[in-house]
Amino acid sequence: FKSIVQRYLETISNNFVNPDTIFSNNEMSLQDIEIYGFDYDYTLAFYSSNLHTLIFNIARDILIQEHRYPEGLKEYEYIPDFVVRGLHYDVQKALLMKIDAFHYIQLGTVYRGLHPVSDKEVIAMYEGCHVPLEIMSDFYGKSSHGHTMKQFMDIFSLPEMTLLSCVNDYFMKHNIDYEPVHLYKDVKEAIGDVHVRGIMYRAVEADIEKYICYGEQTHAVLRKLSENGKKMFLITNSPLDFVDRGMNYIVGKDWRDLFDVVIVQADKPSFFNDPFPCFQGNLYEFLRLTGWRGSKVLYFGDHIYSDLADLTLKHGWRTGAIIPELRKEIKIMNTEEYVHTMTWLQSLTNLLEHMQVHRDAASQAVIQHWVKEREDMRSQAKDIFNPQFGSLFRTYHNPTYFSRRLSRFADIYMASISCLLNYDLQHTFYPRRTPLQHEAPFWPEQTSAGAMNIPFQSTRAGSE
Repeated sequence: FKSIVQRYLETISNNFVNPDTIFSNNEMSLQDIEIYGFDYDYTLAFYSSNLHTLIFNIARDILIQEHRYPEGLKEYEYIPDFVVRGLHYDVQKALLMKIDAFHYIQLGTVYRGLHPVSDKEVIAMYEGCHVPLEIMSDFYGKSSHGHTMKQFMDIFSLPEMTLLSCVNDYFMKHNIDYEPVHLYKDVKEAIGDVHVRGIMYRAVEADIEKYICYGEQTHAVLRKLSENGKKMFLITNSPLDFVDRGMNYIVGKDWRDLFDVVIVQADKPSFFNDPFPCFQGNLYEFLRLTGWRGSKVLYFGDHIYSDLADLTLKHGWRTGAIIPELRKEIKIMNTEEYVHTMTWLQSLTNLLEHMQVHRDAASQAVIQHWVKEREDMRSQAKDIFNPQFGSLFRTYHNPTYFSRRLSRFADIYMASISCLLNYDLQHTFYPRRTPLQHEAPFWPEQTSAGAMNIPFQSTRAGSE
């Protein structure tokens, strides 16, 4: 059987995915888009890992100096690859974990501090692996109104999750009693102060080359849209001086000439969903003044909830999610190790599905061996992406909760807006028609046009 799998591997080994592809959840033609809108942070401006280290260090010091946390916390440094975006945090139990699209905890991804919690303990605490709807995070991923789970969807939340884990670790290591809810609130407040007090903004402005990755391609995208007569606007929560300094560096001093409207300190998501704000404008006023309504508007942002959810659900705008992690994950998926692991894992799964009807002792012994091998392969596949939490998009075979929200609120998604340079402005994005579970796969497996590094026709010809 393994020789058959090996021959299949040789067939698919060249079908690598191009990391610069734009992927589609919903059919959309750029020909219909007249107005392009953008968030600023992690959409137009991309930051180096130095920024997360800065946020972590400042917030840690705020905890020590202003909240009277132990000086010993200074021994902790930012751990760049400890967490991934989209994780849930149980505020009352002080547990960080990954949850799938069906509200099931992925065992092996539950952490208290910097250490994993055993599967047995997790199952005992939650009476299984399912997280009931009433304790899940609210619509915007927040832990409020009785919800005990907080979902971290923002790229800026990576240092917050890491700091939570480090503080929890310190208290456990030194046998210090603490109230998890208060710890969560203190860390949240300290991280918020880094932004609200302008500490982060001043640091970035003072050494912009250290923190902002030069956006030559961002400039090229904006210029391309402008030259094709497209209207553009910017809506960001960041302050004007910060945005101006960054855009001067990325685009040039005349960057405002590219935009018809620029809105700063918008207070998203309230800006998008509050029809009666105090002392501030909102999207309803923006729509009244501009007339930019419906599916002729395409807005790009990195935060699935704050940037995209209300725009697609309430206002009918088209939405594009910027997922910087895509580039790294696709590069991993293109490796021989990953292709081999996943092909054999899927083959094992198919074997188990078809052979489970054999109940004799000899067959069951073989099946149990396969079950154990499958479990080992699943852990191996997780660790390829991140040893603690695995892929941003998968919990073993199921989509993550993050993936579920991404597919619901984003018409298209990509690693960066520079991916737009690979398409003309007449291009139509078509989602893959993958068979539902009850449908026979009458059509060949295929991916978004342009995603493969080989001609599309060749991909079809090579499919079964």
